[in-house]
Amino acid sequence: MSTYDFNNRFYELTPVLNAFAYNLTQNMEDAKDLYQETAFRAMANRDKFLPDTNFKAWLFTIMKNIFINNYRKKVKANTIMDSTDNLYYLNSGSDSIDNRGDANMLVKELKELIEKLDDSIKVPFLMHYQGYKYQEIADRFELPLGTVKSRIFFARRELKAEIKKRYRHVDEMLLRA
Repeated sequence: MSTYDFNNRFYELTPVLNAFAYNLTQNMEDAKDLYQETAFRAMANRDKFLPDTNFKAWLFTIMKNIFINNYRKKVKANTIMDSTDNLYYLNSGSDSIDNRGDANMLVKELKELIEKLDDSIKVPFLMHYQGYKYQEIADRFELPLGTVKSRIFFARRELKAEIKKRYRHVDEMLLRA
């Protein structure tokens, strides 16, 4: 097939190719880019087209393969988009040091709250936290299983109430934001 015939057949199919590109991308700008890339690859590889075969199918296959390859590249890139004004920390990577100071403070505060609990609920709660089963705690203190479960529940409830009291201003700030 001569270059002239190839180009004429290609331009006859331009509206169909544009429609197919839009159908794949669902975006006019991306469809134009896809069409342009298809035209470039088809022109660059016109010697690979076999005469007496389906020219339209050949072009559609090129376009579909370009679309799939571009989609796979986008998925692999998995780009993080940060909409904040200061993008300094976006690519900081492993240069940052995690000292866990805030977590250590919270654990210290939580231990203080646990120490303030009444011994009747604090001891079963701490034993359960350390991994003892309800039945083991009940056997150790010679209490019914339901009593042990209740005491652990009451300890949790009291801790939650104290935490809410202590950090109420954080909740109010979050609600205002």
